[in-house]
Formats: sequence, C-alpha cells, structure tokens
Amino acid sequence: MARLGEICKFQSGGTPAKSDSSFYGGNIPWITTVALNGSLINDDDAVDWITEKAINNSAAKIVPENSVMVGTRVGIGKVARNCIPMSTSQDIISLIGIDENIWDKDYICKFIGSKNDYLNSQARGATIKGIKIEILDKLEVPNLGIAQQKRVSSIIDKVNTLISLRQQQLEKLNQLVKSRFIEMFGMPGEDTKGWGFTRLGDCCELNPKKGNESRLKKDFMVSFVPMQAVSENGSMDASNTKSFDDVKMGFTYFADGDVIFAKITPCMENGKGAVAKGLKNGIGFGSTEFHILRPIGGISNPYWIYAVTSFKQFRHDAAANMTGSAGQRRVPASYLNNYRISLPPITLQNHFAAFVSQVDKSKFEIQQSLEKLEILKKSLMQKYFG
Repeated sequence: MARLGEICKFQSGGTPAKSDSSFYGGNIPWITTVALNGSLINDDDAVDWITEKAINNSAAKIVPENSVMVGTRVGIGKVARNCIPMSTSQDIISLIGIDENIWDKDYICKFIGSKNDYLNSQARGATIKGIKIEILDKLEVPNLGIAQQKRVSSIIDKVNTLISLRQQQLEKLNQLVKSRFIEMFGMPGEDTKGWGFTRLGDCCELNPKKGNESRLKKDFMVSFVPMQAVSENGSMDASNTKSFDDVKMGFTYFADGDVIFAKITPCMENGKGAVAKGLKNGIGFGSTEFHILRPIGGISNPYWIYAVTSFKQFRHDAAANMTGSAGQRRVPASYLNNYRISLPPITLQNHFAAFVSQVDKSKFEIQQSLEKLEILKKSLMQKYFG
C-alpha cells in the first residue's frame, strides 16, 4: 500500500474574477466538475477559456497534460484525466507529478472513483460541503505493480463499456418514446394538431391531499420513496415500505398512477420523475421535493403527463421559473398549474400509453442487465481496492 500523498503532488484550482474581462477570451480551456466523466477530457469539455494573464494574476493554474483531476466540493469524488494542459475551478484538486513507471494513472482514477462514498462521507461545510486535501492525502492505494494495475484497469474498462452500452440503449428507447409523442401530439407547448390550449393544471390534480385517502390509518403500510429512488429515465424503486404513522408528517403523499416531478435543483434539471406504480397498497410517501400530478379520469393519462414533463424544453422553462436561493431553487406549483398545453383526446393518450408499455418491457430487460453489471463493477472495486 502507498499513501496517495506519497505518489503525487496536489494542485488546487481557481476561478479568475469574472469582473476582469482580460482574464477571459484566451486559449486556455477552463473546466468545472461537470466535465469530470471518469475517463478522458479535452478542450471540448471547457466551460470557459481563460488567458495567460488569468494564470499569472489569479488562483487559476495550468494543470499538466494527463493529470488526475478529482472533484472536492461540487461533485465530490468525480474523477477524470486531461488529454491536454488546462485549468480548473476551485472545486477540483489535480494530482500531478505521478511517476508513470510505477503508477498507472487510469488505475489511480479508478481507485479514487471506488472511494466515492467514503469521500462524500468526509465532506464538511455549512452551505456547500467539501473535502480537504488531507482526506485525499491519507488514502492508501494498493500497489500491485504497473503491469497488474493496467490489467485491473482494463478489466474495469470492459465492464464500464458494457454499462455505457446499456445506458445508451435505454436512452435510445427514451428517445423513441419522445419521437412517438411528437408524432402523435406535436411538441409540448405547441398546438400543431389544432386541439387548442388549456392549462396543465386543468388536465390533472396538482399535489393531491392525503386527507381524501380514507384507507390511511396508523398501521397501514405504504411505499416510501426518497429522491434517490427516482431515476432520470422514468423508473422508480417502490420496494422500501413504512407504516403510515411513520410518514404521515413531513413527506409527500401520492398513489399508483400519479406522476412524480422533482422540483428542486439539480434533480429537476437532470430529469428526475416517474409514473408511480407498484406502490405498497397502491400508496406512497416520499420526498417533500416532489410535485405530484394526478391524472383526471377521462381527461388525461399519466404516461402522457409524464412525457410532457420529461421534455428538455419543459424542464428548461421550469428552471427559468425557479424561486429560492442558490442550491435550494425550486419549481413553484404555479408553473405546473399555468403551463399552456394542447390537450389531445383521451383515446389518443391511451394509445400512446399502450406504446409506452411495450417499450417499458424492453427497458425492463435492459435495466436488469444494467443492474447486474453495476453489481459486478462494485464487486470488482471491492476486490481490487478494498
């Protein structure tokens, strides 16, 4: 084993003052943790371009080519290597000076990636949590020898490639559903079919009250769905259960067939949402950061509603209407209530839902394969990195 601090030097990043225009518009790519993708990044990943003056007169520094970059504040534990020299924000620590005759940098990347949960558990801070260099310094890296390090990295790369393939397959199926939606209904917010405009709030019941649910009593079991149980591709995990008495205060009520919409940043922008199904006794409670859209019989279908809310333009417009301070911005219920939508006949919505059901069968098989690959990856990480 070797301490990470013994095999590299740590270099902090920095953000040149936005008020000084001479710091920007140069030829040095500058990145944030958004770019850290677990593998290689280049100038295509730059969020801005800075000047030599910024390097000489601010906290920004040049990160040498093929360094290991680690997110230490926003995006804690995210990693990548840079194909070219570049500069980073203060949310990134770069590992430089690694002896490539002794250490494979791709192996180092994967080792740090395996410690994501630990690094996040060490984060401290009032508003935005982060980790200090000392946390990285003390990580102990298994020294397997350069040949074995490359072999380990290659094995994990193969699993990562399969995971990426499954994720791409899911994304293509999601795009297929959206293409079918546009073919049948046109883009959300437009009235290309001539049905006229109405408000989304007139097509559904927004944030229904649990007081109207007569079955809810002390020992009644329901599904408990925290934010992390809802994905960005329309799936949700309803397997966790609690008694009504445990969740009746401080959580959001919903039922099978309701549409869940994450209202807080960045979950909303990332696309978190789903049609609730498979809930214990047909009822669920979850994060207070959900808005719930309940279809109205004979007027709207949940799969049509969910598809509307899943479009990037809908989420982009929602982001523009967010309220609150940085890091705690939320979509107000009024945005959903007043959103102008062309309401198609319920028969067409039901045909669309039947199409989605067929696609979901394919997605389920791919998702199962993806979950098995994720388990395999975790076991490999445990085997090689402890």
